[in-house]
Amino acid sequence: MVRFVLNLLWLIFGSGIALAIGYGIAALICFVFIVTIPFGVAALRLAYYSLWPFGRTLVVKPGAGIGSGLANVLWVILAGWWLALMHLVAGVALCLTIIGIPFGVANFKLVPAAFWPLGREVMEVDDLRRPGTVSA
Repeated sequence: MVRFVLNLLWLIFGSGIALAIGYGIAALICFVFIVTIPFGVAALRLAYYSLWPFGRTLVVKPGAGIGSGLANVLWVILAGWWLALMHLVAGVALCLTIIGIPFGVANFKLVPAAFWPLGREVMEVDDLRRPGTVSA
């Protein structure tokens, strides 16, 4: 119940909708150019994660290979560093108030996702605790 309330507050006040729309527009732009479709998929993953971050985590995909690593290097050069810096600055600013601390923590969770998104997937925290699932 606490996760639901935090996610709802994040969606309304913590810029969840704005982040999801921004990442969604970036994904659409990436889909226009055929070569950048993997980056569009990564942007959609970021939109999904930034829309409802509490109770979710980012884990490495078991089948991620050298291709996703090379694409991540390109991502970091073109977009990842400033996206991660934006989340870091927003997280610090939000942590300056007591009410904003959970939203700041959510922004800190988005830093690795924005910096190195390919070869990762968003999973529910509860799924990680079940036997037979991927571990973080």
